[in-house]
Amino acid sequence: MASIIGKTINGHTYYYLREVARVGGKPKIVSQRYLGKASDIEAAIDGAQMMPDRTRHLGFGDLAAVWSMLERVRVADIVDEVVGARRSDAAASVGTYIALAVANRIVDPCSKRAFAEWWQTTCGDRVVKVPTSALDHRRFWDAMDSISAEQLQEIERRIVAHVVAEFGIEMTGLVLDMTNFATHIDTANDRAPIAQRGHAKQKRNDLRLVGLGLIVSIDGGIPLVSHPYAGNRPDVTQFPELVKELAVRFGAAGGDDQDLTLVYDAGQNSEDNYELVDGLIEDLPLHFVSSLPPSDHPDLLAVPKARYKTVDKERFGGLRAFETRKVVFGAERRIVVTYSPTLRDKQSQGFDQTGAKARRQLAELAARLARGKTRKPKDSVEAEIAQILKPRWLSRVISTSLSGESPADLRLIWRTKPKARDALEEEAFGKRILFSDKDRDLASAAVIVADYRSQEHAEADFRQMKDPKVVSFSPMFHWTDHKIRVHVFYCVLALMVARLMVREANRAGLHISVRAVLKTLAGIEETVLLYQGDRGRPRARRTLTELDPTQQRLYDLFGLETYAPQS
Repeated sequence: MASIIGKTINGHTYYYLREVARVGGKPKIVSQRYLGKASDIEAAIDGAQMMPDRTRHLGFGDLAAVWSMLERVRVADIVDEVVGARRSDAAASVGTYIALAVANRIVDPCSKRAFAEWWQTTCGDRVVKVPTSALDHRRFWDAMDSISAEQLQEIERRIVAHVVAEFGIEMTGLVLDMTNFATHIDTANDRAPIAQRGHAKQKRNDLRLVGLGLIVSIDGGIPLVSHPYAGNRPDVTQFPELVKELAVRFGAAGGDDQDLTLVYDAGQNSEDNYELVDGLIEDLPLHFVSSLPPSDHPDLLAVPKARYKTVDKERFGGLRAFETRKVVFGAERRIVVTYSPTLRDKQSQGFDQTGAKARRQLAELAARLARGKTRKPKDSVEAEIAQILKPRWLSRVISTSLSGESPADLRLIWRTKPKARDALEEEAFGKRILFSDKDRDLASAAVIVADYRSQEHAEADFRQMKDPKVVSFSPMFHWTDHKIRVHVFYCVLALMVARLMVREANRAGLHISVRAVLKTLAGIEETVLLYQGDRGRPRARRTLTELDPTQQRLYDLFGLETYAPQS
């Protein structure tokens, strides 16, 4: 039985003539022909158009827009300039393979083995003139092995310099942050020393980690310096590598009206790091804004709230602050202590949740000891109690007493101290201690606060790289140290391209996220209509889906007409 059915794809309805018959006693589609949209069927009825025999829908808008940006960033060209011309037996240059890997990371992350299959679902064969045989995963691996660690750094330097000039990236505000990514590398694999077990920020303590430090611009969250490192190394030890490379790349970028301000959190604080920063400040137009752990400075927390003044009500609401100076890490620094009612409420709620969990654990431990159901010696039980009360401030609010000596005689008594809880909230909740080398004549307290809050740009970049769907670090199917480093390199390039796309859209008045940009572009599909003649290969006609207003603006913005099929 034949029937006409409609399929809705990205908001457009396409019609097919389908014939269903029983095969082996079960209904099965035995024939399906594409009829087109309603207007196509109408034209065919009028005799103006012949129906195709088959049809295919290919991804167009997202891949074409990404490739347009890759060409503007000159990824393939710069890689080839550094690595050299392609081998005579290679079907594509090393730069082309890196650009293809970047495009895949942005549009639909997959393994190199699955790349060719994904590529066939896109318009890639028209956009990039690469033979299908060149897309074998082993060709990608050969290209990755062709780039040395020194060349990776030089390529990134050249690309970043080009991007800053080409897109006019504002360099006055920079944010430094670090994270790590879980891998599935086997424990016995000794070919990937960069992947180590450490403090997993994704809570996957069972997996080996790869660390990544980034310096990104406040203007658009564009990655400007990247540094991969072994996952078992503390972030604070990697700070010098990032800052030294920053100095190499942008030491001459500043001036009287173009000072660089580097923002980072308290996790980077150490005597050695500030010795480095202070030395760079003497030679470069560089400033810093960071924070101090409030618990390390009770004298600052004890300052009465009468000294706090509203910072900027229009920008920061009820935020108040006071300023002072204090010797920190070997030099007298400007201190800005802020108090936010919003932060206070969040910290209070979070502390209550943490306290409730600790009380449940202490109650369970006390009950177990009371039943004599433990074989642990006293020092082990004391260690368990210390672990329960390890979260910040808990030991001030919850007191414990462990009596007895032998396991059977151990008894635990604990209680919550309400007055201590109230004193803690008054003393610490809602407060942050910021410090900087920038004097008042260079930056107001409001500017210091705004600088510190700009860390959200780096945090957003890391969240984007942990998005499993677009611009993703995972999945990573590489098991050697060098290939992992190359993988990190093109993942950072993918983040750069995606952020540049969003920045261009924002400048054009379209304020949307990376996901929204790519989803909107993915809705621009290429339809291939195949007409089979009496003999030979079928004749193909390619068209694009109709564009909605937002798609049309992105189509024009990224110059997709260059890659559109010719009717």
